[in-house]
Amino acid sequence: MTHNDTIVALATPSGAGAIAVIRLSGEDSIRVASNIFTSVSGKELDQQKTHTIHLGHIKDGEKTLDEVLASVFKNPNSYTGEDVVEFSCHGSPFIQQEIIQLCLRKGCRMATAGEFTLRAFLNGKMDLSQAEAVADLIASDSAASHQLAIQQMRGGFSSEIKKLREELLNFASLIELELDFAEEDVEFANREEFQKLITKITQVLKRLIDSFATGNVLKNGIPVAIVGEPNVGKSTLLNALLKEERAIVSDIAGTTRDTIEDEIVIGGIGFRFIDTAGIRDTTDTIEGLGIQKTFQKIEQAQVVVYLFDAGDMENTRSNHNSEESDQLQQASMNRVLVEIEKIKNKYPQKPLVIIANKVDRLDNKMRAQLTEALSKFTNTNERARALLLSAKSGEGVETLQHTLLDFVNTGALRNNETIVTNTRHYDALLKALEEIIKVQEGIDAGLSGDLLAIDIRQALYYFGEITGEISNDELLGNIFANFCIGK
Repeated sequence: MTHNDTIVALATPSGAGAIAVIRLSGEDSIRVASNIFTSVSGKELDQQKTHTIHLGHIKDGEKTLDEVLASVFKNPNSYTGEDVVEFSCHGSPFIQQEIIQLCLRKGCRMATAGEFTLRAFLNGKMDLSQAEAVADLIASDSAASHQLAIQQMRGGFSSEIKKLREELLNFASLIELELDFAEEDVEFANREEFQKLITKITQVLKRLIDSFATGNVLKNGIPVAIVGEPNVGKSTLLNALLKEERAIVSDIAGTTRDTIEDEIVIGGIGFRFIDTAGIRDTTDTIEGLGIQKTFQKIEQAQVVVYLFDAGDMENTRSNHNSEESDQLQQASMNRVLVEIEKIKNKYPQKPLVIIANKVDRLDNKMRAQLTEALSKFTNTNERARALLLSAKSGEGVETLQHTLLDFVNTGALRNNETIVTNTRHYDALLKALEEIIKVQEGIDAGLSGDLLAIDIRQALYYFGEITGEISNDELLGNIFANFCIGK
């Protein structure tokens, strides 16, 4: 594909709307626009200054297609770095297509997915990681994912990588120079300063790699598995969180036989809730598959919410005398704690929220006893929280939302620290760190400069892959194919 011709595409979503924006970019964009645009002032569009807007009509010969605003941006001060014209027309799909077809007949071609941003990258208006952040910004659906995309678009991540690459490149050049004077046994690269740089690069790479765990969940939403025995109110809780009847609620145990997922935003952070099949022994093959999938979802979840039916304890007390009910309640509570302990032991690194559901059936005495029993568990497990809740009435649902937010590490986001969210960047950072570790091992072993240079070149290659200083058509094709047409 050539990138010196003139392209056109609809820059706003397709379909009817109040207005639509049709974008042209390339060396002939202003000429093409001038041929089809007649200003109400009588001025020629190709004679106007950059960053100006003009009212006029799009005409196909003597036929007027629409009254539009034409915005002119002259190179290099445009989004793509080329001459750009944008027509703001009325949002009729018929009008949009008529104008685009007219531009095509006048010498433009249809833009491919992401081609405007690709041209911005090729023309040095942004590096590759910033270009990728454009797609993330368009796709952002929460305050956190939006902030992450904005940070990357501003070039904070790129600047950090470029600085490291530049420092490493300087030392690489000195080591390469030593090879030209190998017979004279001279050192141009100060080994002490080089060691300091390698240590610094290692620390920065590890920090960026570690940030991916946070960045990935903030960008894609934090998966939360809602688990527990059948009929304890998991589906009711999901509906209460979503504020809609998303999951089927029934008194029949085993109603949920597959996982149900939906996402909401809490405090600017996306959470992806997964309502799972109830955990119990069953001979039902289908229900058994659902329970098997429950444990798979717990593996994938970032946070586990464990529900149990506190209302059962009230039923126990009302159906037995005082002494019997106390014994049965304690046995019931012990059984719940055993199940909670199993979950905690199986997934020790996952934050756990223990919810006593259906507490609207309990009196104050029972609530106090339940709180005391759960506190004994949470006091010895710093990554566990417990709360009383009624999914049916909504009591405690807001407290649960705040509890979930407490588990999310947003400190780096609040402090505007660099956070890696892109899998391609993460992979390149891992490979760069691997090469830097080889360099460190080479220094420790006293390897010669020619051997050190091999690993340094590889590390520089992976740094360059992130920002696009080293790229190929296949890589660019894969990245920009995920963009929308018109961007």
